[in-house]
Amino acid sequence: MTVALPLLFLLCFTGLAYAVLRSIREGLDSYAGVYAEETARQYEDLFLFIPARRLAATARAAAVALFAVVFLLFGSFTSKLGLARGLILASLAATAALFSPGVILRILRARRARKFNVQLVDSLISMSSALKAGFSIVQAFESIVKQNEAPISQEFSLFLQELRVGVKFEEALRHMEARVGSEDLVLMNQSIEIARQTGGNLTEVFEKIAATIRERMRIEQRIRSLTAQGRLQGIVVGSVPLVLLLAMTMIHPAMMMPFFSSKAGLALLGFAGLLELGGALLIRKVMRIQV
Repeated sequence: MTVALPLLFLLCFTGLAYAVLRSIREGLDSYAGVYAEETARQYEDLFLFIPARRLAATARAAAVALFAVVFLLFGSFTSKLGLARGLILASLAATAALFSPGVILRILRARRARKFNVQLVDSLISMSSALKAGFSIVQAFESIVKQNEAPISQEFSLFLQELRVGVKFEEALRHMEARVGSEDLVLMNQSIEIARQTGGNLTEVFEKIAATIRERMRIEQRIRSLTAQGRLQGIVVGSVPLVLLLAMTMIHPAMMMPFFSSKAGLALLGFAGLLELGGALLIRKVMRIQV
């Protein structure tokens, strides 16, 4: 009887550990099979060819490293509360690391779209001049590919390659819209389609679109200049509590440990985090002005 009880506990613990590890394994396999492949495909739209397996392996390694670091910083094996606190915070950090490729993708896509829009203004003027010189619309696209750098040269080159393999002109334009995600490109493509159907003067349309985009960019830069102080104040005010928390934890750990080792302290920290997040979202909403 004295031996059977520990064996029973050991068997139950082994089964529970096996079930947890199996669920984690299935979750990671699902992550690699769905999220990583979809993210890798979207990276290909930015001409960044990263295999899905490598992307998933990198995210997993970052998740494991963050889990270990956060648990060592905030967790403890001496108490149940310290163990739970470490596991919760480390799991949140690991989850953020697993989905970090998607966040990085959105940042890169936004930067690429802004650069594309800047190049599009000059490209519209060049295409207008090419059309005045007697070039066809396809030859005008080819001239942009030869004269410009990425990303516009890459997108226009892929557009021309689709035309060469038999894709319809309108479909190739829509494919380029989906890859770039630029409202200015949508405006250009719509003007091209309307001109092709009605026989309008594309040279004047391109010049007017270029002037409209240039004016919109000027207004956006003006707005960013006027709201720079507010955005900087939001960053400073939002980072002060986090910096103070880290500094006080390092300078006087005994004074801060009750916040990390008691339910009331954790509740207050969670409430402060929610206030920080709400303030950041509110400032972002106020400072983001659509033109």
